[in-house]
Amino acid sequence: MVVQQHRSGGGARAVWALAVVGVMAATAGCAGGGGGGRAMADERGGADSLDAVHRAAAVLAGTASGTGTGTVTGTGATPSAGARSVAGSAEVRTSMETAAGGTRVTIRGRGTYDFRNQVGRLKVVLPKDAAGEDEHRPITELLAPGALYMMNRGAGVPADKWVRIDTTTLEDGNLVTGGVTDPMAAAELLRGALQVTYVGRTELAGVAVRHYRGTSDIGRAAREASPKSRGALAAAAKGFHTDTVPFDAYLDEQGRLRKVRHRFSFANEGPVVEVVSTTLLYGFGVPVTVRLPDDRDIYTGKIQQR
Repeated sequence: MVVQQHRSGGGARAVWALAVVGVMAATAGCAGGGGGGRAMADERGGADSLDAVHRAAAVLAGTASGTGTGTVTGTGATPSAGARSVAGSAEVRTSMETAAGGTRVTIRGRGTYDFRNQVGRLKVVLPKDAAGEDEHRPITELLAPGALYMMNRGAGVPADKWVRIDTTTLEDGNLVTGGVTDPMAAAELLRGALQVTYVGRTELAGVAVRHYRGTSDIGRAAREASPKSRGALAAAAKGFHTDTVPFDAYLDEQGRLRKVRHRFSFANEGPVVEVVSTTLLYGFGVPVTVRLPDDRDIYTGKIQQR
């Protein structure tokens, strides 16, 4: 597989090329997820806002309380009983959006994710013609620490075979390459938040949430991330046009991340290209079963480039 350079050359062409082979995606607003509604004043702000955003990934994994200050740390950390009831897993909807060659590309995903083990299964739907043909079968993606598996990848890959990609070798750490930002990576990016503004209270799909806006440093997020996420984020820290990523994050009353939108920038010979990635989380506690493919089911041949 050929991954385009993000810092130099490629730009919109790189984004479009990824979409054409069924790997790239687009965002700006998941179905049913808008942060609509009038924001209301709230007392939270300052250090409290920064702390809430920094702890979002740990709350999802069940290693921190969303409302208290206690956090379980260390390689062998075990979630507390209170933390276990907060999250652990969720249903996921994703979208990515960009404009390439005057065409706006949006690709959507839906599935489930286990934040404790950092594995998930999603169906990624390409828009008409994004794969260079009228219709394209949904791509099944399995997400795991350091790896992305895809079925129905196209580009000469047999229909019954998986493609495995080492995400630590991707210049974007698979934050956009697979058409889906790994939900845990999306949350881990918030560990690198440098500035956070508390926007106010609002509702998200009928759930009261607090809206935070800020910027994250990818390198800092990689250093602060859990061991399973660190490699891919470290790769991403080297691959984008800027080291900082603007975000909007929505947390519920239990401190669980309900929605996050990141705006990634790709360098081009012309204007900088923006890719907006949105992750929506709901249905917390849903059972998640992910079986990674055996070696014999993984395609090792050449992947056609269009």
